[in-house]
Amino acid sequence: MSLESLARKVARSVPATAPLLKAGYRQRERWLTGMGDIWPGLVRAQTEKITIAITAHCNLRCQGCKYGRDFMPGAVLPMPIYRDLIADAAAAKVPAVRLYGGEPLLHPDVVEMVEITNAVGVGCYMTTNALILDRKIDALHAAGLRKITMGYYGQGTAFDEYVQRPGRYDRLVESLDATRARFGADKLDLQFNFLLSRRSANREAVDEVRRFAERYDASIHVDVVHYSLPYFQEGPERELQFRPEDADDVRRTIDYLLELKAKYPHLLTESPVALAAFEDWAMKQDRMRIPCDARKLLWVGADGSVMLCYVTFPLGNLHDKRLRDMLYTPDHHQAARDAFALNCPNCHCEAGSRVEKHGPSFRKYAAVARERTPPV
Repeated sequence: MSLESLARKVARSVPATAPLLKAGYRQRERWLTGMGDIWPGLVRAQTEKITIAITAHCNLRCQGCKYGRDFMPGAVLPMPIYRDLIADAAAAKVPAVRLYGGEPLLHPDVVEMVEITNAVGVGCYMTTNALILDRKIDALHAAGLRKITMGYYGQGTAFDEYVQRPGRYDRLVESLDATRARFGADKLDLQFNFLLSRRSANREAVDEVRRFAERYDASIHVDVVHYSLPYFQEGPERELQFRPEDADDVRRTIDYLLELKAKYPHLLTESPVALAAFEDWAMKQDRMRIPCDARKLLWVGADGSVMLCYVTFPLGNLHDKRLRDMLYTPDHHQAARDAFALNCPNCHCEAGSRVEKHGPSFRKYAAVARERTPPV
């Protein structure tokens, strides 16, 4: 058993140890990142999570998403390929997978996927739009699903306009009400992924998602609007993407997020250090030069394609060869080194963890967080 696996086991058994173990892990990663800056050959792939798009089909048409339209239209990951994928992940001791799409609940075998993933000892969680979650949550929970994350795109007509489907907000609320009524926070972990964009960089939008999360006893994860994901688009007239004139709005919003983090430590999943860095991620975008830790990741598309991360570094296709034949090969390790060196579009996926794992950035934004967080 690896040190990381042992730490995760201890944290699950004794939750009070989790913050200390996580801090130790981050400190170790900062040391490794520093060594990688000096000796790049030390950087090697070590997969900790596989994100799997099990289908490109979706029942929404979000303004910021291309899935099922311009990106992998009609693609669905077959169950036999998924079985082999999970068997290989378990054999390689990959700790966790994330199921998403498209909309993963539209995959006809989604419950079985959760079941076999848990059966082989690989942790599993799901990202869904939750529109039909209430119709499948009993079977999913019985299969072992204990964590669900959901995109948050506003409320009422604002939500319906963003997903470009009338009446879907009411269906979402109905689904979430029923799901939470059946499974409380001690049985099912819910998280809303708040998209920080030109539309939402204001105190009102943050308060809105805070109240929504409190209604469902859920946490909030902040995603800064993307600029390089192949399946993301910036909306009509690039209205989601930040512009130089948005700098003051972004700064005020980050200050408010830091204030909320101080008042409600468990509401926001990011650390104060990560939140403080989001202002620069939003405004500088690919000019942020912080080593990427994609060596910890793998991404699998609904068409079977395998890449190191969401954006680039293709490793093969599961229709042609199994995952075990792609893991920890010279190509895999080289992709990890190229990601670390930012020989890529330099997206801001995993932005928070990248800051926390890079010593100079950690110290810089820790100081920013201390300076800008008001006393509680």
